Amino acid sequence: MIDIKSLSRQELEELLASMGQPKFRAGQVFRWLHGGAESFDEMTNLPQALRAQLKERAALTAPQVERKQVSRLDGTTKYLWRLADGNCVESVLMSYQHGNSICVSSEVGCLMGCAFCASTLGGLVRRLSAGEILDQIIFAQKESGRKISNIVLMGIGEPLDNFDAVMRFLELVNDPDGLGIGMRHISLSTCGLADKIDKLASYRLQLTLSVSLHAPDDESRSRLMPVNRAVGVDRLMESCKNYFAVTGRRISYEYALVDGVNDRDWQADLLARRLRDIPSHVNLIGLNEVRESPLKPSRRMRAFQQRLEQQGITVTVRRRLGRDIDASCGQLRRKTLGIGEKE
Repeated sequence: MIDIKSLSRQELEELLASMGQPKFRAGQVFRWLHGGAESFDEMTNLPQALRAQLKERAALTAPQVERKQVSRLDGTTKYLWRLADGNCVESVLMSYQHGNSICVSSEVGCLMGCAFCASTLGGLVRRLSAGEILDQIIFAQKESGRKISNIVLMGIGEPLDNFDAVMRFLELVNDPDGLGIGMRHISLSTCGLADKIDKLASYRLQLTLSVSLHAPDDESRSRLMPVNRAVGVDRLMESCKNYFAVTGRRISYEYALVDGVNDRDWQADLLARRLRDIPSHVNLIGLNEVRESPLKPSRRMRAFQQRLEQQGITVTVRRRLGRDIDASCGQLRRKTLGIGEKE
């Protein structure tokens, strides 16, 4: 069966042409797909015979809400989506003054093994298709009645580990006949796959790249993020400098402060030295505790921030939304499915 929602506009035109259909039919089908149609029967402006052909040849994905949590504090909504094969992924819908943002997943589980993240418990199950990533936005918008204007690829999974599907997703979500969300309204977060950052730079997209740095030295970063053992901070920073040189887009560096691990003064000083020569922004994050992890939130957030600012680094502290609904990545999936639970 063809994964029809993951097809590019050109591929959709070719599919329909193979069924003897005129070119304009592709636009009709595309708009139905991106408008949240859950069956081909809903596509009432298509000939009945064409709808029957599509049912035979194509699969139409439509995730179901397995669980939904709404924060009493700020209205943040967390969805656990049940996919067609029974697997589950999470999305978080957040409201800001500038509009509604959604954090979406790119994989079922994660291969990267970061010590502070619940998403990686249980490892990688499989990668999502472009259509399955897109579905999280389409159906969150449909279920909530709130128009989504901003996307963050920072949910379950490493986006650059699913490179081709994520690039296809970006093409689809940017299409004006679909959701029409511009690249400057999209952020992509990576744990630092240097070769894939280099590859992403070659596309010259105007999205915002966020690098989960979390430590400026190899010893601390390798403890928190096993991916660093293969790459190293020096190599990662080379790719980041190249990315800015090619795209002109400032990188945001995510830094979750962990008590006694990455929150010391010398680490703030080293971080400042690494970032001094390239336009950058540091986003300090209060660590979300995961029961299976011994890591604890730092008590030095303000001191660390001030030390960076004194050295000319632009720093913000991320506002924590959905604190009462397990809004950090992987927690709802873990609790619902028992992933990573010890006997």
